[in-house]
Amino acid sequence: MQDRLCLSQILGNRLIEINSLASSQYGDSQGAAGVCVMSNTWRDEQHPSFIDFISSFLSSNSFRLNSAPIAPDFIFNCGGLSVAFIFVTDWRNNNITTVISRVQKLKAQFANIYVVVVLPTQEQNDSFICSYFKYNMELGRPTFIPVQDLEMGFEKIVKLAHARGVCKRQNVISKLKADRERSVQGMEIFLKVVTSIPTVQNHDANSLFQAIGSVEAIAKSSKESIMGNTDLSAEKAETIERFFRDPKFYLCPKIS
Repeated sequence: MQDRLCLSQILGNRLIEINSLASSQYGDSQGAAGVCVMSNTWRDEQHPSFIDFISSFLSSNSFRLNSAPIAPDFIFNCGGLSVAFIFVTDWRNNNITTVISRVQKLKAQFANIYVVVVLPTQEQNDSFICSYFKYNMELGRPTFIPVQDLEMGFEKIVKLAHARGVCKRQNVISKLKADRERSVQGMEIFLKVVTSIPTVQNHDANSLFQAIGSVEAIAKSSKESIMGNTDLSAEKAETIERFFRDPKFYLCPKIS
């Protein structure tokens, strides 16, 4: 009994985390579109009015709906991330084994998969918790999301898929920003090194960077190569060559 109460609490806490993630991300990017692929088999088992609700809900939230013979009930693609869902709309004692077997099979095929289970009655909720222990389900692999009705279940599916996509995009943007910052920092270091060469100014350093590249490449370049690829004068090209190749030049004290 304590184990069952513990599971209920854990699932409840997990659902709160999912709701928080979905709510915070979903409201921030309403213009972001995605694609929802619905299983033909799952669709044919549902009431037409619920399919109409799904179509309308997706359309109002900028999702495109397709139907296909897929293994999960839904696959969403948002922000370059695919998220699969099993949507159990009719939890009965005589179909539990089939549901669990399907979950075990699909979790091995999809890295991002969630199971949404509609449990409108206390009896169904108790049955679900008993089955969770009976079949030794591993907590979070995959995550089960119990809901009270069909509409709530699908709304959570869309919000969660969208939130995962937003997080994916934000991670990509963060990486791009980090790369940009590293690039800027690298350029600043390059300018400091190259402009430390006597008579070489910032515009000369930029010209060298565009035409030749790194400090290592410049160090290997001859006077003729520098003059042939940049607008630097013969005097500056010779100074650069001597700076990197003549110890008597780069080791002697400089007057700044």
